[in-house]
Amino acid sequence: MIDRPASHLPRGGSTVGPAPGHPAVRTRILLLLVFVLLGGLALRLVYVQGIDPTGQAAAAMDQRLTHQETLPQRGSILDRDGDVLAASVRRYDIVVDQRLVKDFNEWDREARETVLVDVDSRLASLAEVLGMSEEEVREATIGSRPYAVVRRSVTPEVRDAAMALNVPGLLSEAVDRRTYPNGSVAGSIIGFMGGDGTALEGLELSQDDVMTGTPGTRTFEVGADGIRIPNAPLEEVPAVDGADLRLTVDKDAQWFAQETLGALAAEYEAEWANAVVMDVKTGDVIVMADSTTVDPADPDATEGNFRTSTVMSTPYEPGSTGKALPIAAAVDAGKVTATDGFTVPGSQDFDGQTIRDFSPHPTFDMTVAGIYARSYNTGTVQIAEKITDEQRYEYMRSFGVGQPIDLGLPQQAGSVLVPPEQWDGRQRLTTAFGQGYTQTTLHTAQMYQALANGGVLIPARLIDATVDGDGAEKRWESSAEPHRVVSEETAAQMLRMMETVVTQGTSKAAAIPGYRVGGKSSTAEAASDTGTYDGYNLGFTAVAPLDDPRFVVSVSMHRPPSKQGSRDVSVAAATIMEYMLRQADVPATGAEPNDYRVFVDDPQDRPW
Repeated sequence: MIDRPASHLPRGGSTVGPAPGHPAVRTRILLLLVFVLLGGLALRLVYVQGIDPTGQAAAAMDQRLTHQETLPQRGSILDRDGDVLAASVRRYDIVVDQRLVKDFNEWDREARETVLVDVDSRLASLAEVLGMSEEEVREATIGSRPYAVVRRSVTPEVRDAAMALNVPGLLSEAVDRRTYPNGSVAGSIIGFMGGDGTALEGLELSQDDVMTGTPGTRTFEVGADGIRIPNAPLEEVPAVDGADLRLTVDKDAQWFAQETLGALAAEYEAEWANAVVMDVKTGDVIVMADSTTVDPADPDATEGNFRTSTVMSTPYEPGSTGKALPIAAAVDAGKVTATDGFTVPGSQDFDGQTIRDFSPHPTFDMTVAGIYARSYNTGTVQIAEKITDEQRYEYMRSFGVGQPIDLGLPQQAGSVLVPPEQWDGRQRLTTAFGQGYTQTTLHTAQMYQALANGGVLIPARLIDATVDGDGAEKRWESSAEPHRVVSEETAAQMLRMMETVVTQGTSKAAAIPGYRVGGKSSTAEAASDTGTYDGYNLGFTAVAPLDDPRFVVSVSMHRPPSKQGSRDVSVAAATIMEYMLRQADVPATGAEPNDYRVFVDDPQDRPW
């Protein structure tokens, strides 16, 4: 028997290969991994180039695309002649993605080769363009923030120069800066914007959607260095600019009225004075002025309660200017005429309520026109009693009392008039002479516009039209409708009564040489927050020329320390009216007055 070596296996047994740690095994594993990777790459290439080439290309493109929003130009606010009251100036914020600011390759046209650009040299040039120090620019551009502002509100020329430097990651963002070239003129109407471009008050706020427009987009390719690829396609959806807002206001007349009111309020130390000028034929508000007016460019410099117009925000009891309503109603109802006579004492009892006139006077036999001219409460209540409370209420409503007036501003001009079934024994009397209800100066102007327009009320308008970028105009329409409030004959009598006020009554100071002027003054008690009377509101409303009425001017002065400024309120209204007549080239006719008798019998000139 032959002994077999221990290292040999029996015949028919398995052959044992190299151990796992053997070099040959490691080589085979590495080769296998290489084949797997190459196979995966091959399959990927087949997928990319053969199965989904479009999708993969699109994905790559998406990674290179940058989308920018382009701002529309905000619409301007214009006066009736197209003069700018508010406009937007296009400016740009220069911003940067700090992560991309580094040296970069750039094609040198002269050398006709690609050169490496030291970004520090471009930042130095950028500092010069932006008017900043190199240290300031480096602080703003070097870092890891994806968004940082380098310089705000630069001009288009500076923006173009900055972008021409091709600093990686540097972009510009369009911003609008609102400008108000006339300062505080019509500021309480225009309103103002916040520092971030948010509309905060006035027409800027209420008509924001109209003036804002629709943003556009710009889409372009950028390289890995953050710079736009030259000659790459640019897709752009243009922004649609906002519409301009053309008002009925005349900026020169507005300025003149503001100056007149400012002087009046300052002289009498009043809380405020305001004025409305309306076009009799159209209802256009040509002036809506305040003694204290916000400058839209610096609203913080004005007290909060004067950042909006008191014409809209502050209703009050109108006083004697409201006497036109019961008198017109009684005339229109056929109960009285301007020449009918009444016995008018200085004090009179009505159903247990004592009504007194502003100043004591003897008992007079007066015409209706004379009662209106001398503004006697006792006589006015007698006239009002000729019709029912319900009739008087309906006439007052038709004239706009108790109803808001919408001019397209953030708030409506308010008025409060409760129905007659809620009137107590005194209120049913005081509403005849302008107390027991509230309204604004705009309401008073609109009442007298109706009387000056042959008895037809045309709703007040402040916005004339919107004008889009193509010049297409859309007229702004009031939500209220024109309507007749009294007959033409009644309106004619009321105008003659108003003239009697100026020729023989309380307001001789409102006369304008060469023109026939009518109007009505008022000295009304002003209610406090607690409901008690603790001051006065002085007013005058003028109509001219009476030959063919063109304008209504209504002026109010609130809470002067005394009630002695009534004459000068009339003078202020006449001053504004004369300006309007001269500006509109309305000729002075020098026609004689067509007023009424004040007293039933002669003499007509008697003590008050």
